[in-house]
Amino acid sequence: MSEQQYKDRQKLEMEHWPELRQGWNSFLQFIFAGREVEKELKQLVFLASSMASGCRHCQSHGAYHLNQLGMSEEKILAIWNLEETDFYTEAEKAAMNLAIAAGSSPNATEASHFAEMRKHFSDLQIIEIMAVIAAGGFLNRWNDTIATVTDQESIDFAEKVLSRVGWEAGKHKGEAHEQRKAHPLNLGWTKRD
Repeated sequence: MSEQQYKDRQKLEMEHWPELRQGWNSFLQFIFAGREVEKELKQLVFLASSMASGCRHCQSHGAYHLNQLGMSEEKILAIWNLEETDFYTEAEKAAMNLAIAAGSSPNATEASHFAEMRKHFSDLQIIEIMAVIAAGGFLNRWNDTIATVTDQESIDFAEKVLSRVGWEAGKHKGEAHEQRKAHPLNLGWTKRD
């Protein structure tokens, strides 16, 4: 990417509309808070929907965040082989299968996804999970459209771990001078008022 293309891309980041950044941060705090559904499952759902959409930026963020929550690299990688793994419960698999179907384009959800979800989750829990999927969809589209440069922490983690399942930063790598030094959680972005 040329210097001009980078400058043009930077002009499209949320920071240039402070009210959007503030509102979006508040929304993410609300959606990802531990309520009826645990934070770890919400992050698994976010990663699964980002896998389906193809956004490498959000995949690296989701995987890095799961690792920061204490999830092992092996368990994170098992998402790419969801049906054959023993790392996840049937409830977790149901939520991630819904996320993968909903994160696909065109949307591939079917009644069977919700029938499986209702075996494990209340309606309120399903709504929480769908809210995470929808938030992921927004972020996937935003970041993939403008080729947001991924922070160095997430890049390093993804290159070390996710490369085993074919992950590459692609258009999200950027040049050294473009990269943020830390994951948004570590920069405090989602803690801003």
